[in-house]
Amino acid sequence: MPDIATLQTIARRLRVHSIRSTTEAGSGHPTSCLSAADLVAAVFFHSMRFDPANPANPNNDRFVLSKGHAAPVLYAALAEAGALPIEQLLSLRNITSDLEGHPTPRLPWVGAATGSLGQGLSVGVGMALNGKQLDHLDYTVYVMLGDGEIAEGGVWEAAAFAAHYRLNNLIAIIDVNGLGQSQRTMYGHDVSVYADRFHAFGWHVQSIDGHNLDEVLHALDAARAVSDRPAMIVAKTLKGKGVSFLEDKEGWHGKPVPKGEQLDTALAELSGNGASGACPVARPTAAQPTNTPSSPSLFPAPSYQPDEKVATRAAYGTALAKLGSVNPQVVALDGDTKNSTFAEKFLKDYGSRYFECFIAEQNMVGAAVGLAACGKIPFVSTFAAFLTRAFDHIRMAAISGVSIKYAGSHCGVSIGEDGPSQMGLEDLAMMRAIPNAVVFYPSDAVAAERLTALAASLPGTTYIRTSRPATSILYGATETFVVGGSKTLRASDADALTIVAAGVTLHESLKAYDALKADGISVRIVDAYSVKPIDKDGILAAAASTNNTILVVEDHYAEGGLGDAVLSAVSEHGVRVHKMAVNEVPRSGKPDELLDAHGISARRIVERVKRLTA
Repeated sequence: MPDIATLQTIARRLRVHSIRSTTEAGSGHPTSCLSAADLVAAVFFHSMRFDPANPANPNNDRFVLSKGHAAPVLYAALAEAGALPIEQLLSLRNITSDLEGHPTPRLPWVGAATGSLGQGLSVGVGMALNGKQLDHLDYTVYVMLGDGEIAEGGVWEAAAFAAHYRLNNLIAIIDVNGLGQSQRTMYGHDVSVYADRFHAFGWHVQSIDGHNLDEVLHALDAARAVSDRPAMIVAKTLKGKGVSFLEDKEGWHGKPVPKGEQLDTALAELSGNGASGACPVARPTAAQPTNTPSSPSLFPAPSYQPDEKVATRAAYGTALAKLGSVNPQVVALDGDTKNSTFAEKFLKDYGSRYFECFIAEQNMVGAAVGLAACGKIPFVSTFAAFLTRAFDHIRMAAISGVSIKYAGSHCGVSIGEDGPSQMGLEDLAMMRAIPNAVVFYPSDAVAAERLTALAASLPGTTYIRTSRPATSILYGATETFVVGGSKTLRASDADALTIVAAGVTLHESLKAYDALKADGISVRIVDAYSVKPIDKDGILAAAASTNNTILVVEDHYAEGGLGDAVLSAVSEHGVRVHKMAVNEVPRSGKPDELLDAHGISARRIVERVKRLTA
């Protein structure tokens, strides 16, 4: 282990690297790096155990920089440890560089993207869960937070969760430098406020001077010795520490030191005695996971009777339990809705891989990011409406490039009497906006099972929209489904137009088909189970055979849902698209009443088709 003098030298070098790299980039947050430099030096070169040549070593300790704007000090520590070349630091924020303005997994040492504040602790929670309860490895997860982000509610969701699961392999550090972006932070340098709150949440807490390395090392050693709970170190620091014209000064957040006299002054003040700061780091143990991953086996086929009625949310639960039996990397997280999303079926059979996240959707998604970064395949379920609360975490998960599967149940007005607060009516728009996401909307139990199984094999973000009402079985057990596909359920050479629907409205469309057929009007029915990517070629082919006219019916608000997905696919091809969707805030009522009141029932579809074909 390096002595304190050596660590002080390393800390000075981290400060110098942070200033030089941000000045070269012409942007960045050097003062936020300077406050954290002593803490980072102690964590990386005193406490952490990792192999600088192998970021994929499963036994490496993990480091999550929740205050992601301090990325240069993280990159500097990695360079000093030999994980990347020192000269690479000057490529900071360059479009060709993996050293981005805030950390992303483009750099293999970064498990998850940070920078949208208040999320790193949840990511660390997921990584700690993986080590303690799944892979049974003895690695420690370190999370560094800024004091400003402690105002975020997601931090406290993570704090409660970590204490509940007694994550003694999680050590968090708050860099209390007292300065936010535009003013002093809520509590300034009053470290007792943060310490008291985390103590009340059940954490082991220590308050220290974050620039006194003797205190820092003692606190880290004590934190590693805690055996029954997570540990928090609350460190009082000074923003801009080490440079007189920056230290504890407002107005410098997000500003590099300009080249010239100020840069020369800053570097001169940071010079000091001592040998080169480069030094070896402690290596991880050679332990192996106790549950060695095995290859997934064949997913069991659905087994429903043709006359059954089954809610797609229930079929999702069945499929999730089946995935538990065939793929040991599948884990499930739910927000106290497992008896509604039917994730409870997975809990019953695979309880060691199920994590109850309670009513804290932000942390639930953040923890899933940490689990996914450790190679697991998380399925995250709750009401579709409640996933909107976690949208920023979902967005950041996509930036991280991790593979997470979201299941949103109770979508649309078809849930009935619970009313608009429980109705997911914005979820398709939300999930379609996520880059590279796949969005599935199964219409029967067979499709729900098959699409859930397919989701487990896909990279990145996958969203499965499930419905509350029990609906008829439409497909046989051997039916297959693909990303970007659709199914034509009714067709003839005389079809006047194509109805595109999914979920509950597909069943309403099939009822409308029968009524229209009785009146001598023939229409084509297409199940758009893949909302993103939409089956552009299939829908265009259907339109070409039906007077280039499409009617989209969806249990979703009119903006951003299935109708807009279809419209964006065919608008340049001379196809007329008409949309039937929910156009106002709903109210409580019976499902059939609400479908009719909002213009998406079979009766209303018949009326609309007759107007379009008159």
